Order: sequence, then C-alpha cells, then structure tokens
Amino acid sequence: MELTIQYIVNALSLGGVYALVALGLAIVFSIFGFINFAHGELLTLFGYVLFYALSAGLPFGFAVILGLACAMACAVLMERVAFRPLRGANPVTLLVTSLAISGALQVMFQIGFGTRPKPLVMPGFLSGAFNVGSIYIGSAQAISIIVVALLAIGLNMFLNRTRFGLALLASAQDFDVAKLMGIRVNAIYATAFAISGLLAGVAALLWISMRGSVEPTMGFNPLVKAFVATIVGGMGSLTGAVVGGFFLGAFEVVLQILLPPDYQIFRDAIVLATLIAFLLFRPRGLIPAAAMPTK
Repeated sequence: MELTIQYIVNALSLGGVYALVALGLAIVFSIFGFINFAHGELLTLFGYVLFYALSAGLPFGFAVILGLACAMACAVLMERVAFRPLRGANPVTLLVTSLAISGALQVMFQIGFGTRPKPLVMPGFLSGAFNVGSIYIGSAQAISIIVVALLAIGLNMFLNRTRFGLALLASAQDFDVAKLMGIRVNAIYATAFAISGLLAGVAALLWISMRGSVEPTMGFNPLVKAFVATIVGGMGSLTGAVVGGFFLGAFEVVLQILLPPDYQIFRDAIVLATLIAFLLFRPRGLIPAAAMPTK
C-alpha cells in the first residue's frame, strides 16, 4: 500500500509540471490556434536568469521574481514581434515561426551561456525531503502538486469571473466580434502570452528543483511531453491540459514500474505511440474544447 501511494505521489508531481507547461500551450492555442514550440525556451530562460541572479548573490525570492518577469517579458515580446504581424495567417505559418524562434533561442543560449549544464543549488524547502510514515516525499514534489492545484483554480477563476478573463475567452471564440464589441484584443493577446510565460517560469522552477541544473535544451523535454498532454487532454481545453498532464505523468510512472530496466529506453517512444493512438481514435482528446478559435 505504501509503495502504491509513493507511485501516486511521483505521478502527481511529474504530471503537475507537465500540466503547467501544457496550460501555457493551451492558453496560446485557444486564442491563436497554434502550438507555440518556443514555449520551452521560456523555461530555459527562467533557469538561466535564476542561475545568474543567485550567482550574483541576490536573495532566492527576488531571483525567482526576476526570472518570472523575464519569462513573461520574453513571451510578450514573442507575441509583439513575431506573432502579431502574422495574425490571421495560416496556423502552419505560425507554427513554423515558433519553431524558428525556438531554434534561434537555443543557439543564443548555447553561444551566450555554453553547452554544459550549470548546477543550481536550491534552498532546503525545495531540495529537501520528508517522510509520511514509510512514504518518501520530496519537497519539490509536494510543492509542485500544491502549486499546480492553486494555479489551475486561480486561472479558472481569472478566466471565468473577471472582466479581463471573460474578454480573453470572448477573443478566443471570435476575434472579429470581440473587436467590434470594443475589446482591446492587442492587450488581451499580450496578456495571454504573459500568462503563458508565468506558467512556464513556475514550471521551470519545479523542473529545476527536481533536476538541479539548467542547460540550453532544458525546456525541450517538458515541452514535448506537454504537447502530448495537450493532445491527450484536448487541444484548446485548459481543463484538458491539466488532465492530460496528470494522465501523462501517471502513464510514465506506470511504464517505469512495468518496463524491465533494459526496456526503459523505449519509454518515450511508447509515450509518442500513445499520442498517435489518440490522434487516430480520439483526436479531440479526453476533454474537448467547447469550440475551436475563430480567426
């Protein structure tokens, strides 16, 4: 029984990180209708800002706030410089643009910061662990579960109970009608990207707490897993993104349990095969979005 609970905790903590990244992808998709593959580099940017801020002797809390601010600013800059001029373009064009931004940022990280991982010493409340009976729970695991729950609830309340959130949802449903109603769509779109940057920064903090280092391609793996989660949960569905993230985390833990050690290298391949299965047999995901964005 204790071992089962241990696996559940591991699945929830891993799925929580995937859910946060998937939420950032889903918010952008719900409005623009494309997956922003440069989202992973926001995680990496947060990691490097955190590393150099801590190296400069800044307090941990201030370094985290600075990292979150930089991730949000970079996300808004992406929207303003790269995606706003292409508004109304074919989603494939936007997708290719996001891939180009992702590749360019990875090269910039490699040139500017080097290719070797940079170790990050996290404070005790993130790097430590505690026991509940015979169950071993890492501090980062417990915090990730709590943070994901709070952010998911807070984001849902923001979108459904605030004027700005309702305007964002209206813009996602129909851009032209929202504009005719006097909604400042440019501000709405920038806010959506800022929220995605915030979620990326929080996810990066939890991911780094589990890994203990940052490198130029750090955001790639959680981005791919979050992309799978958005497909599994339902493209454009925020609830589906959370469900898909936890589903994927649980699925990976199950594979870790069932696969023999020599076959663990096939775990990611099985995850991608699951993605193909969902695309074939349930393309709208577990919790489909109410409506696709209209551009």
